[in-house]
Amino acid sequence: MVSSYSQYSAKGDLIWLILRPWIFIPRVLYILLTFIFLFLRILFQGNSKNKNVQKNLSKYLFDVITDLGPCFIKLGQALSTRPDLVRQDWLTELTNLQDNLPAFDHKIALKIIEEELGASPNELFDEFPDNPIASASLGQVYKTKTKNNTYVAVKVQRPNLYFLIRRDVVILRFLATFLSPFLPLNIGVGIGEIIDEFGKALFDEIDYEKEGKNALKFANLFKDNPNVFIPKFEEQFSSKRIITTSWIDGVKLRDRALLEENNLVPSSFIKTCVISGLQQLFEYGYFHADPHPGNMFALKGGNADYGNLAYVDFGMMDTITNSDRLTLIKAIVHIINDEYYLLAKDFQKLGFLTKEQDLQKLVEPLKEVLGGSFGAQVGNFNLKNVTDKFSKLMYSYPFRVPSRFALIIRAVVSQEGLALRLDPEFKILKIAYPYIAKKLLTDNSEEILEILLEVVFDKKGRIQVEKVESLLNILFQDSENINSDLIPVANAGLKLIVSNKGSEVRKNLLLSLIRDDKLELTDAKKLLSLIRETFSPLNIAKSAVQNIISPV
Repeated sequence: MVSSYSQYSAKGDLIWLILRPWIFIPRVLYILLTFIFLFLRILFQGNSKNKNVQKNLSKYLFDVITDLGPCFIKLGQALSTRPDLVRQDWLTELTNLQDNLPAFDHKIALKIIEEELGASPNELFDEFPDNPIASASLGQVYKTKTKNNTYVAVKVQRPNLYFLIRRDVVILRFLATFLSPFLPLNIGVGIGEIIDEFGKALFDEIDYEKEGKNALKFANLFKDNPNVFIPKFEEQFSSKRIITTSWIDGVKLRDRALLEENNLVPSSFIKTCVISGLQQLFEYGYFHADPHPGNMFALKGGNADYGNLAYVDFGMMDTITNSDRLTLIKAIVHIINDEYYLLAKDFQKLGFLTKEQDLQKLVEPLKEVLGGSFGAQVGNFNLKNVTDKFSKLMYSYPFRVPSRFALIIRAVVSQEGLALRLDPEFKILKIAYPYIAKKLLTDNSEEILEILLEVVFDKKGRIQVEKVESLLNILFQDSENINSDLIPVANAGLKLIVSNKGSEVRKNLLLSLIRDDKLELTDAKKLLSLIRETFSPLNIAKSAVQNIISPV
């Protein structure tokens, strides 16, 4: 049997629910009363030092979210990845929202499989268990043995899911829009649009045929990356409400102790996780929008620098346009170079600021929020610090969150939260900035070359030695990067200089030697000294040895 779901429609779904007041009114009242009771309990017990009180409160929080259903569980999962926002004793309970929810009736699961695949599980598989191995917000997973003697993960969708999500997304949008003027929020006009994005993503996520296509596309992007593993999609055992993939034998990225118990190095998985996330955003333009610990596994193999990582659950995916991708890279470069007016222009282009906004007024506030985010203060930087400062900034200036960035922000924040669970001292910029620097110095595409030229040369075509030095310092801020990245950067630089694309670089280099019709060698000498120091024979030799010992 082929299941059919409609696409999300904010207006159409609202009309659908309003025409059913017997569903709409009781559900709204139930949600409001549930949150009022939760708020009161947190108000009176949230600061208690009694461990039993906090344990009972965390259990109550879990039960409330679980009882409210899939939409609220999805929101709770986002909180479960933020150890910097949620108390540790609550966090432990909220982690169960990822894949340890109450399962639905096994007989119903068997019936759904037979309806969707046209045969009973016993006919389709060599072995089918009596209980699921994991149960999440939208479905439950069975570890099953095929007739080819291989193990697969069979995910069966929860019953009546389309109705539950359609109803609750409408109500969430209604309540958020109605209550937003009374809440301490300033995200511009976007709260309804953001919930629309959330609704579209959920509607896509319950279409398992679409998830199968997403898995194939994602696997193709990482096919040449030995550290990122994507399970094989088993199309013959899949439908709109059933999805089957190869089984993953790994350790969930839940906490540091669990990894260390299995002789795995937590920092290696953080690095693979963050680098693969950056690649999704800045290279592929296609990303996993739900990277919580239940959807990522640490695998055996890899090394101390890069662990082997497996992604699962490809229902919530999103894309970023080429224009937005390049503007984000420019924005990071402008933060590195303390160019806050240009950063404000980037925000304007991305839609965080209106075209009428006087950008000059934002230079000092942005400098206050982001100034020193690299350099000496990088050790104190994380997204929570910036988020806190930015929240204050948004009260005074007309920043808004474009709806198309809702899932991007969710993915980045979830990923940093996951990293913080494994290493509380983790700083995302220590990996993100060198990645951007390396991309600028080694990617010879037209778009990236244009950004690099903006960094290396000023508007008059003169070399900005201090900015080149800043880029190299960021990339080679530790011995590991010097050893592994030196030769790729040197090769890319030489290729660029002698290539057709390098004509603009060669022209600007020559023009920078001439100022006021005179030969000016000061900047050229500084640049040569910087290159000679960075790319010394000793450093090149170390890089060659490192690449032989542990090629990436």
